[in-house]
Amino acid sequence: MSDKPIEQVQAEHTDRWMQIPGVVGTAIGLHEGKPCILIMTSVDPDQIRAKIPDLVEGYPVIIENTGQFRALGPE
Repeated sequence: MSDKPIEQVQAEHTDRWMQIPGVVGTAIGLHEGKPCILIMTSVDPDQIRAKIPDLVEGYPVIIENTGQFRALGPE
């Protein structure tokens, strides 16, 4: 595992990941009870799996199809 906190690892890589078509966001979550980096996509995760490693600096990377995000208007 990295000497860096997961928040720093996520921050250092997010700009690059967000340039991959279909990536709509990143987050920190849990996978099998351990911290992981989540990559949220608007496409099938298999379409971007080759562009994003399974581990980054020792942290697992999980890709989830969340769909597109959009801001909600005022109520």
